[in-house]
Amino acid sequence: MKIRWYGQSAFLLTGKTHSVFTDPFYDTSHMAARGIRFAYPAIQGVHADLVLITHEHGDHNGQEAIVSPETVIRSTAGTFDTPVGKVVGVNSDHDQAAGTQRGANKIYTFELDGLRLCHFGDFGQDALRPEQRAAIGQVDVLMLPVGAGPTIGPEKAREVAAELSPRWIIPMHYRTELLGMLEAPDAFFGMYDRAHRIGGTEIDLDKAPDADLLIFDTPSA
Repeated sequence: MKIRWYGQSAFLLTGKTHSVFTDPFYDTSHMAARGIRFAYPAIQGVHADLVLITHEHGDHNGQEAIVSPETVIRSTAGTFDTPVGKVVGVNSDHDQAAGTQRGANKIYTFELDGLRLCHFGDFGQDALRPEQRAAIGQVDVLMLPVGAGPTIGPEKAREVAAELSPRWIIPMHYRTELLGMLEAPDAFFGMYDRAHRIGGTEIDLDKAPDADLLIFDTPSA
């Protein structure tokens, strides 16, 4: 399986027979209007069988960026049969006040090429609730926000990762030279001795090293 990072929480996961795109962004002009720098390259010409959108914020819900997906699961919890197989969407909160400040968020888990993947979207709770942990189940690849602000930061992210014990952690949703909000990821990166810098924006997990953390380069045009 190949994983490509497009910035923020947007990933293309390409397996042997199917592909999944998570949290694509499309029109982010609303962020510039608020004085927020969001300069990741546009997502163009990308095909995926399944699109997963964790919540309805404009830097995560750009379904229009993906060409003719067969199935879209948009901000919905439940258990779904899809071209990729079973997908589980777990209700969670975008903040520490039961979603009253920033709304709801969905955690999605699914299997691709025999690996169990989990995308946390904009998870903002203090900790996982027991029923959420049970619904998520086993995790091989964990895509986790670490940039604080509207989501969890380094310490809480480390606690979530320790609870789920994935084979690989892929940090997301943090400050870069192209994104002028959130906190830098250095504190989270520094918590792991076995961190691997990929040296690009794509990795083939079949060739991935034995590491706790996989760190992508910032996407560029």
